[in-house]
Amino acid sequence: MKAVFFDIDGTLWDQNLLIPESTKEAIRKLRENGHLAFICSGRTRSFIQSPRLLELGFDGIIAGCGTYIEEHGRELFYKEIEKEEAARVLAVFRACHMPVIMEGKTNLYLDEEEFAGNDYPARLRREVGEHLLPITGNEGKWELSKFSCAFLDEKYKEAIALLKADYEILIHEAPVAEFVPKGYSKASGIQMTCELLGIAQEDTYAFGDSVNDLEMLRFVAHGIAMGNGTEKAKEAAEYVTADLNEDGIYKGLKHFALI
Repeated sequence: MKAVFFDIDGTLWDQNLLIPESTKEAIRKLRENGHLAFICSGRTRSFIQSPRLLELGFDGIIAGCGTYIEEHGRELFYKEIEKEEAARVLAVFRACHMPVIMEGKTNLYLDEEEFAGNDYPARLRREVGEHLLPITGNEGKWELSKFSCAFLDEKYKEAIALLKADYEILIHEAPVAEFVPKGYSKASGIQMTCELLGIAQEDTYAFGDSVNDLEMLRFVAHGIAMGNGTEKAKEAAEYVTADLNEDGIYKGLKHFALI
């Protein structure tokens, strides 16, 4: 039995949230062959709501860059950021002019006025609905495990300097970054999942495409980068498959004789 870990954005679905039919078939065949399929995402659990995604059939979910793990709907692990720490970090982002999303297993929090002129809050609301709440007014109620921020000017460098001792900082090609508690990553999530479920590291595979996938692609026995992925993702992987919309998942699983 092998275990395969799949990133979501740019891997399972494209920028329009469309999942190729070949990907659906590939995951079905993978599980029919007795292997395990896991989501492994930078998104927190509250941001993994789509029935179209979840109905593909997964044995578990690693969310929030390794800060949350579940198996068949049963929570196995959660690393929550203490509310006082969340307030400290939020103050840094505000001082550095960085629109922020506070991301938890149940809700996402943002203040829409910080994203004026950007349709991202509206897109988030379409995906998570009532699970998108304002930061302001929910003080003391926040529940989160990571942050994502946009960069508006050079002040973001000050935030990085202030927070790098306590957070893994993943800077994407778009002017945004994820701030994850130190020591947590998709790789740490996979390692803990394997320990909890008795999966051998040599039986692990992962598909990814971007900066928050690098440690995952290096940690598993067989890292597979999407053809549409970044150059760094491709360098970190053992194998580069086709683009997402050119049957990349199907071809990658076929290459390793998993389907």
